[in-house]
Amino acid sequence: MNGTKITIIRPKKTFSWNDIKEIWQYKELLYFFTWRDLKVRYKQTAVGVLWAIFQPFMTMVVFSIFFGKLAQMPSDGIPYPIFVYTGLLLWQFFSSALSETSSCLISNQAIITKVYFPRLILPISSVLTKLVDFAIASVILVGLMAYYNYLPNLTGLLIIPLLLLITFMAAVGFGLFLAAVNVKYRDVRYALPFFIQMMMFVTPVIYPASIAGKYSWILAINPMTGVIKAARAAILGNAPINWELLLISGIACLIMLIIGVIYFKKTERYFADVV
Repeated sequence: MNGTKITIIRPKKTFSWNDIKEIWQYKELLYFFTWRDLKVRYKQTAVGVLWAIFQPFMTMVVFSIFFGKLAQMPSDGIPYPIFVYTGLLLWQFFSSALSETSSCLISNQAIITKVYFPRLILPISSVLTKLVDFAIASVILVGLMAYYNYLPNLTGLLIIPLLLLITFMAAVGFGLFLAAVNVKYRDVRYALPFFIQMMMFVTPVIYPASIAGKYSWILAINPMTGVIKAARAAILGNAPINWELLLISGIACLIMLIIGVIYFKKTERYFADVV
């Protein structure tokens, strides 16, 4: 044993620049996890990647019938299917990424307990997978605009990367916190679907934010409100972009990301023992 060098790997309690460099060093593994999740999801399915389109499309159809036709929900002068689908795209990116991220440690427990790699790769790959779904589902929005002869604001498309970044921070930040909690308390997988469902109704997905009137400040607390409002304003051109609200949403999501990363790093050393 003389002369043998032993390397002991211990997770750090805090996030540092070295974590970012380590994630970059393991970028091939990040790609592998993302590609693996995509293949597993659509393997042995009859319609393949069309499932990424089916869920938001059918949700849009149901909402258009019950809220657009029957309830006569206002849509700021925009055809209701286009109005609601624009909100659904970003909301389902956030909600599905959050749901996937919260369970990423449990679903990968066999790998976590056997080999070392930056654990942050797992939640990041889960969100990147949903980003692919978002891109695929966006095709329906193009089709809806063509069907209703609605010309989008092409310059407004430039803001989409910023909106996706804010949504990414929200999903990863909140997802990191829930993933760490889920390792010890498995109640998360039961409570989260109910929470996401309730949260959708305090997010202007199926209705315009203006309908809240004097209670609009309640919607503003939700960071996804600023993102969805900005998406509709930028793409549909129905109103000027509320940059102040978008800034608040961005700061809130950044704070959420920081809190999630800190909590994740503090509890990371116990994952392999508890999971």
